[in-house]
Amino acid sequence: MKERLRYEYRQIRKDIQSCAREAADGAIADAVLAAFADKQSFFVYFSYGSEADTHALVSRLVALGKSVYLPRVEGKDMVAVAWTGGEDMKKSSMGICEPEGRAFEGSADVVITPLLAVNPSGYRLGYGGGFYDRYFCSHGGIKVGIGYSVQFTDENFQDGTDVPLDMFISERGITYFGK
Repeated sequence: MKERLRYEYRQIRKDIQSCAREAADGAIADAVLAAFADKQSFFVYFSYGSEADTHALVSRLVALGKSVYLPRVEGKDMVAVAWTGGEDMKKSSMGICEPEGRAFEGSADVVITPLLAVNPSGYRLGYGGGFYDRYFCSHGGIKVGIGYSVQFTDENFQDGTDVPLDMFISERGITYFGK
């Protein structure tokens, strides 16, 4: 079932028109900055393909003097690497740009995650590698999924290894889960 949903939500996300996508990305970035203005450190995925764009968000966080960390996959785990905008990046085996440099051992205040879909219980449908779920289990921070409102679904796809998000931010606002 998860593979079918992954395919469907990739298609849904790809079909968003570029002008609507640009406006939605701006609204998402504005909502993140407003919701977490008092937070100092952010672990943010560096968007790829049709994911909600984080490049402008990362730049704005750096300009505000926030500590920003980007993910890098190391084997079966994901680590956070400090980012100020000038560090070297390299493409991973999956074609995703990742930062070079030493891994950060601490936890960020806010962890911004990509997703294909999210349900009302806060479970995110990711790409199937489990990297974020494993990261959540070993690091603190507010777990925030960002994406487009069309990625919110009533589907129940979670399993025993999935870790729920604390909130989902889309162009339509913030949805809080549980707490």
